[in-house]
Amino acid sequence: MGKRPTWDEYFLRITREVATRSTCLRRQVGAILVREKRILTTGYNGAPRGLPHCSEAGCLRERKKVPAGERHELCRGLHAEMNALLQGAVHGIHIEGATLYSTTYPCSLCAKMLINCGIKRIVCTEAYPDRLAKEMLKQAGIKVVIAVPGHQDPTRR
Repeated sequence: MGKRPTWDEYFLRITREVATRSTCLRRQVGAILVREKRILTTGYNGAPRGLPHCSEAGCLRERKKVPAGERHELCRGLHAEMNALLQGAVHGIHIEGATLYSTTYPCSLCAKMLINCGIKRIVCTEAYPDRLAKEMLKQAGIKVVIAVPGHQDPTRR
């Protein structure tokens, strides 16, 4: 039997699986909200429910060559973090105090929502070029861990 994964490794593996549902043409992102070692909600990036997916409608950001981390309003899709938060709202799931696990560092739009929802910790596997998001999360006192797969981080629980 192999080494048992830490809780962070375990939940990050699940976020990678959630990301496979993404319909974004540029970046597949998965997110889950966890509290007390229990998954509360999941989310992946894609178009609002009932609307054509980006894989069908195309990507305006790609056509306009918009760099990552800029002009979020041009995207027809919702981010994985947004969908995880909205799933909690739709189903009446209490998410305050939860940890967000995500395949990508949140953008500034998601950071604002995560702060207002009372998310206490974020664990992600890759950076994202959005300085405002980093600044706001730091000011809000939300601990962010960028976990590199396969490397043990002593700050992880």
